[in-house]
Amino acid sequence: MKIFIAGHHGMVGGALVRRFSREAGTTLLLRTRRELDLTSQVAVEAFYAAEKPDVAIIAAAKVGGIHANHTYPAEFLFENLAIAANTIHGAYKHGVKRLLFLGSSCIYPQLAPQPMPEDCLLSGPLEPTNEAYAIAKITGLKLAQSYRKQFGVMFHSAMPTNLYGPGDNYHLQNSHVLPALIRKFHEAKTAGHAEVVAWGTGTPKREFLHVDDLADACAFLVALENPPDWINVGTGTDVTIRELTACVAAVTGFSGQIVWDGTKPDGTPRKLLDVSRLSGLGWQAKIALREGVAKTYASFLAETAAGALRS
Repeated sequence: MKIFIAGHHGMVGGALVRRFSREAGTTLLLRTRRELDLTSQVAVEAFYAAEKPDVAIIAAAKVGGIHANHTYPAEFLFENLAIAANTIHGAYKHGVKRLLFLGSSCIYPQLAPQPMPEDCLLSGPLEPTNEAYAIAKITGLKLAQSYRKQFGVMFHSAMPTNLYGPGDNYHLQNSHVLPALIRKFHEAKTAGHAEVVAWGTGTPKREFLHVDDLADACAFLVALENPPDWINVGTGTDVTIRELTACVAAVTGFSGQIVWDGTKPDGTPRKLLDVSRLSGLGWQAKIALREGVAKTYASFLAETAAGALRS
């Protein structure tokens, strides 16, 4: 079986490569951004026509945290729309048998019921700080659903919660909250600083899934004969940002003071996925948060030492 993993150099793509490399009889089709521009319809269709993958997993995306999403909405909307449209339409046109499109929990309304079930999609306004990214991901999900409905192809989607793990982006302004905290606390400990400033009030609650758990869930979903059009992937539990911050501080060995900057945005008050549909099918996350943060910090140190840190 030939599996195309779009975005294999990213955090999610790297986890997918690790997971599917263990599958016997599998050939992975991997292309860097230089080798294949996913925003180019011509390039994507030429790739599909030449390589003829059996399965496509679309993990490629332009991603970032609150600051990046708020500052660059045009880029986030255009690039992610182009990637979704090109990879999904090209897969249909060139006979790909199975496609799994990866979205995000931010597709659900800002004030969605908690935990968020799959059927709350499009039931209310989106969180303004990442609206552009969410609209692009909703479009990809609906495009996969529409091709399945109209043409009978097995195209479906997975909506993961907040992800973290090896290969994450540790940019202090443009990264997500967990890798930003890891870098902040590591640098503060290394420099001997007495305090670290954290964004917001610390009261919002978030769910975090280790990227290796997501990859395992993707393998599970691809093996299902008749998966749902889209399904939530998460742990089913959440923590406050204050609790997360304390966890990262402890793992990195920072013993100073944490100061909260309430002038910075909090984002959505709570984002917890309802994962009952996925657990009902037989899959559950295995990596606990403290264990996952410790593994991620070890990867951060290794990537830093190797000069391979994304920042």
